Amino acid sequence: VQLQASGGGLVQAGGSLRLSCAASGRTSSRYGMGWFRQAPGNEREFVAAINWSGGSTYYADSVKGRFTISRDNAKNTVYLQMNSLEPEDTAVYYCAATGRYGIVVVTGAYDYWGQGTQVTVSS
Repeated sequence: VQLQASGGGLVQAGGSLRLSCAASGRTSSRYGMGWFRQAPGNEREFVAAINWSGGSTYYADSVKGRFTISRDNAKNTVYLQMNSLEPEDTAVYYCAATGRYGIVVVTGAYDYWGQGTQVTVSS
């Protein structure tokens, strides 16, 4: 499975961005998907996850109520809608796919990773 993340950019605090993650390759398999982020000097951290059907989602406390993860299986694409962005959200955002069942929040449990897209929020 190959993952291509896009949609990052520079936005002012309070603004919005929508990230996309397009999957190709063995997309017939049922993968759970997640978004992670990594700021300079920090470890990669969990942001949001969604199961195969899209019926279950889970968020880090820091983004709950501001970010929404969704997926369109017909397009093999996962989205991360980010609203009310804060400077603390500045990071490289990565999408990832896991063959494990349900919601997965552990970095090491993901099997495939995209290349990352930079999100910068100015104050």
